[in-house]
Amino acid sequence: MNGPRSVLALLFCINLVNYVDRQVLFALLPLIKADMGVSDAKLGALASAFMLVYMCAAPAVAWRADRGSRVPWIAGGIGLWSLATGLGGLARGYTQLFLARALVGVGESGYGAVSPSFVAEHFPKEKRGGALALFSMAIPVGSALGYVMGGWIGGHFGWRAAFFAAGVPGLVLALLATRLKDPRPPLPSGAPGPGLRDYLGLYRTKSYLASTLAMTAMTFALGGLAVWMPSFLNRTWGLSVSEAGTVFGGLTVGAGLIGSLLGGWLGDRLLKVTGKAYFLVSGIGFLLALPAGVAAVRSTSYPASLGFLFLAEMLAFLNMGPLNGVIVWVTAPAVRNMAFAANIFVIHAFGDAASPALIGLASDRWGLAPALSATMLFLGLAGAFCLWGAGHVERDSAEVDRVHG
Repeated sequence: MNGPRSVLALLFCINLVNYVDRQVLFALLPLIKADMGVSDAKLGALASAFMLVYMCAAPAVAWRADRGSRVPWIAGGIGLWSLATGLGGLARGYTQLFLARALVGVGESGYGAVSPSFVAEHFPKEKRGGALALFSMAIPVGSALGYVMGGWIGGHFGWRAAFFAAGVPGLVLALLATRLKDPRPPLPSGAPGPGLRDYLGLYRTKSYLASTLAMTAMTFALGGLAVWMPSFLNRTWGLSVSEAGTVFGGLTVGAGLIGSLLGGWLGDRLLKVTGKAYFLVSGIGFLLALPAGVAAVRSTSYPASLGFLFLAEMLAFLNMGPLNGVIVWVTAPAVRNMAFAANIFVIHAFGDAASPALIGLASDRWGLAPALSATMLFLGLAGAFCLWGAGHVERDSAEVDRVHG
């Protein structure tokens, strides 16, 4: 259970369920809208509720996890968010559903703040990009399953049944997670953990800052797409709720698998040539994804729209392993959990905590297609941050190796 491959396999499955439970809501938005009669802005706020709680709880979890074992946070986190997902199906009004989705954020913060470093520390430095790419591959696959499962179950049995079904697998995985062992030794009794100065120092590391800013811009764009693309397919091309979830889910899983694996492979391969590899692979992918994404929502041809959407997602997903690898690469082990938690806070505070509601507001005023087109500009911004970070990553990594071995 605690060999590197076994740990990666289990945390991949947990990450898969993580994104199923997170994304299943979005396939159900048309059904919830029809049932509850709420505006697009309120539907977007359901996603924002989760993200606001998730990003705020993550630093507190990381602070505790830096001082002890990370296993309870992984196991407890998945158990809590799975129960909260099921509670969403019991909601009798918008406020109850809003609170249930916020509780999902509490559970997922326990897992999200510690799992990337937990996985990475089971592998040598030169293999971490590939390992994190495989781990991150669960994001598009889980997201796609959330859309497909949510759309199919919601279309046949109602949106409440979809929440019930999504919550069950995580309870089993929570029990398996209790058998994990933390590869990092605990702090000696009485030894002080990292302090505020150590944590604030993360943002003086330019490549860490660049990675976080790039992921923030990406999260703003992809988070908005995740929420609104099924509705776009439903409204623009006349797909049913089930069809829209299946189509977008299928595109996302295919693009995510190819993009994540290709990005991890290219990053590790080019790392033998240049220490800038992780940033270059990610940045070029983002810059190419921008025009493809705009074409996807502005095309007058349904097949062309789907083709451009697939291309945009595939290029954007190139970063999944490499940018997480940069964070592990340029941060000291003692503050690595907080590095990921601080990253979570920033990327969601300025990314998909805001974008679903903002896109909903823009959609109410100007239409969904123009709102999504404007959102794609953030992919270009992500690419620019990556190119800036490429100029600093080798020096930052060498400094961590010099100080911490």
